[in-house]
Amino acid sequence: MSRMSDTGNAGSAAGNVGEKAQQVGENLRDLGGQVRDAARQKYEQMSDQANEYYEQGKQKAQEWEQGLESYVQEKPIQALLIAAGVGMLLGVLWKRS
Repeated sequence: MSRMSDTGNAGSAAGNVGEKAQQVGENLRDLGGQVRDAARQKYEQMSDQANEYYEQGKQKAQEWEQGLESYVQEKPIQALLIAAGVGMLLGVLWKRS
C-alpha cells in the first residue's frame, strides 16, 4: 500500500511540476511581449526624434544657402575674391600633404 501512495504522490508532484513549467512559460511569453512593446515604443520615439533633427538641419542648411545667395548678389566681387582665396588656401594645403 505504501508503494501506491508513493506512486500517487509522485504523479501529483509531476503534475505540479508540469503546471509550474506551464506557468513559467506563460510568464516568459508575457514578459517577452512587454519587452517587445517597450522596444517598439523606444524605436518609434528615437525615429521621431531623428526625423525632427533631420528636418531642423535641412531647414538650417536652406537658411544658410539663402543667406549666401543674397550675400553673393549684394557683393559679387567680394564673394568672388573670398572664393578665390579659399580655393588657393585649399590648393596649398593639398599640395603639402
